Amino acid sequence: MAKYLILAATGQIGQMTTQDLLDNTDADLVLYGHNAESRLSKFAGDRVTLIDGDLKDTATLKKAIDGVDGVFLAYVATPDIMKPLIKTMDEAGVKRFIAMSVPDVYQEVAGPFQAWYREHTGLVWQTNYVDSVDAIENSDLDYVILRTTWLYNDPSKTEVDVTKKGESFKDAQITREAVAKFAAELLTGKQDYHRESLGIGEPNTEWTKPSFY
Repeated sequence: MAKYLILAATGQIGQMTTQDLLDNTDADLVLYGHNAESRLSKFAGDRVTLIDGDLKDTATLKKAIDGVDGVFLAYVATPDIMKPLIKTMDEAGVKRFIAMSVPDVYQEVAGPFQAWYREHTGLVWQTNYVDSVDAIENSDLDYVILRTTWLYNDPSKTEVDVTKKGESFKDAQITREAVAKFAAELLTGKQDYHRESLGIGEPNTEWTKPSFY
């Protein structure tokens, strides 16, 4: 029986990914986050273990990671979180790692969206999010980095437009539901990407800004 760990599971994407995995797989889940036992009580059951913990709490993370087949970090982490987490995964022998990030770590945002994105997000390639991405890419993990554009909610929109590292990124928006579904499929092998940094957006949204702005 497969077992997956969702870190920052109390957030919207963490909860949506949890629900997708419960609905569409028979995997066991470990849900990790601040006050997880109370905030995620609706997921309590035979297949779910709830662990209260902080992403900087290495001792608790070690207990959560033990015995899992893959990890999804449903949070855009800075290097002070990412580097110890990678070390903990290495020590536990866990290879599959899905991690959220943001576009423009490679200065890849282009097209009509570029000006608005950089005005509202800043110059991402000058931030320490680059160091987090570098740490993952320089690891020996079977990783997928999800450079996720501006988020909104709509359960009817779950298609994903994928661009790879080195390709221009132009999509203005994507639903949290689409990110969650894609992350779940990466964990379970339905999406066959390995050691890739992927830009993900909603198809046909190469606009100047998200529709909700």
